Amino acid sequence: MLSSPPSAPGQPHRRTEPTPYVDLTRAEWSALRDKTPLPLTAEELERLRGLGDVIDLDEVRDIYLPLSRLLNLYVNATDDLRGSLNTFLGEQGTQHGTPFVIGVAGSVAVGKSTVSRLLRAMLARWPEHPRVELVTTDGFLLPLKELKARGLTSRKGFPESYDRRALTRFVADVKAGKEEVTAPVYSHLVYDIVPDQRLTVRRPDILIVEGLNVLQPALPGKDGRTRVGLADYFDFSVYVDARPEDVEGWYLNRFKKLRQTAFQNPDSYFHRHTLVSEEEALEYARTMWHTVNKPNLLQNVAPTRGRATLVLRKGPDHKVQRLRLRKL
Repeated sequence: MLSSPPSAPGQPHRRTEPTPYVDLTRAEWSALRDKTPLPLTAEELERLRGLGDVIDLDEVRDIYLPLSRLLNLYVNATDDLRGSLNTFLGEQGTQHGTPFVIGVAGSVAVGKSTVSRLLRAMLARWPEHPRVELVTTDGFLLPLKELKARGLTSRKGFPESYDRRALTRFVADVKAGKEEVTAPVYSHLVYDIVPDQRLTVRRPDILIVEGLNVLQPALPGKDGRTRVGLADYFDFSVYVDARPEDVEGWYLNRFKKLRQTAFQNPDSYFHRHTLVSEEEALEYARTMWHTVNKPNLLQNVAPTRGRATLVLRKGPDHKVQRLRLRKL
């Protein structure tokens, strides 16, 4: 029986059995950026970075430059495919350009918001698609009053705490090429939907949708029929992955920093945690992690990882160590 050849010195062992993914180390992925120039300065990165996220320009250069190049290739290939479809349809119907939609999923505190903001900034620097919009699913959380009425206040962030129909309809309308589509606005200060305030999206070249549960499949309707889900409108999706133990540490560290900054505002929903000792406040954060965020991660978020086009696997230092790209 023939055995697979040994890996070259310093190279990772490659599995020989078939897999639907290309597994890449950080170094292998970084090499794929080719000659793509770095479009961000340190000052711009500082504005994009989330609280507690240690991302630096090296991380942008090694991880997000190759990703922006790959996404640019995907967008251009989609445009080419649309041209081929128009040729096929002829006079039966012409497909006009519609937004390329990217989903970004992952746990609370894993850094998906920073990833999304980075992608928006970097993709907008490519001349082919300067108009890039970012929408978070927080705006589609049910208002606190509604969550209380349904007994869901302790399950905020779970799939049932969102208006999933409105969220799917919003992305469907953007994908369909509607001139103007609006979404609700969420305030982290008051921990609730802002009444009478809407975010307007006007025919972007690219739409990034970021949220915990964006990769979940659609639930069957009451008649048992399968519905179209949010992820069915994505042209590409990213899952930001890490060990739950690491994410817990990042979550607690972020809570401590928020306690020293945003929570100091008397109007903050969490202001009360600045009026007790740090240990008391952290005990609350630990309870929230173990009763809400970790169960949601294990039950609902992590199981969708296999649906992503690309998985970014972070290490304890918040830096991406490995990547898994789905083959076409």
